Amino acid sequence: MQCEMCGETIRGIPKTVRVEGAELQVCNKCEKFGTEVQQPKRTDIIRPVSGPSASVRPSVTPPIRRKKDLFDYMGGEIVDDYSERIKQARQEKGLSQKDLALQMKERELLIKKIEKGELIPEDNVRKKLERTLGIRLVETTITEAEKKVASKLAPTLGDLTVIKKKKI
Repeated sequence: MQCEMCGETIRGIPKTVRVEGAELQVCNKCEKFGTEVQQPKRTDIIRPVSGPSASVRPSVTPPIRRKKDLFDYMGGEIVDDYSERIKQARQEKGLSQKDLALQMKERELLIKKIEKGELIPEDNVRKKLERTLGIRLVETTITEAEKKVASKLAPTLGDLTVIKKKKI
């Protein structure tokens, strides 16, 4: 492995340091240029067990949905039961997952994962689904306070000014 700062081959265990907000894997020489980042110990590693309980396997947990970030809230919030809504609308139209995928020009596997709830559709796929199936998947959450603020906004001088360019 190479040092992400100087490019030298790292001998031994690389150090993770934060330099101006970026976390880098660096060698011992470059370690002094940043502050060391403590890596959390992994508790999800399953170690083999010996003895009579070795044949018992831990139960498989369902996949965890990713946390929503700022961009998810910009155009409204996607409804929690999006997978059921999509499946129900598709069945009401009498379409199979393959037919829906062909109409949308997307992969069938994508439709299957979205209907299972394993994948949150991106904006372009969500819009295609809404258009094709005639459903709404986005819930706009505008509060009364936001409505009042929006109605009180008055035009500024910059909104009223028209700048004309001088001809030479």
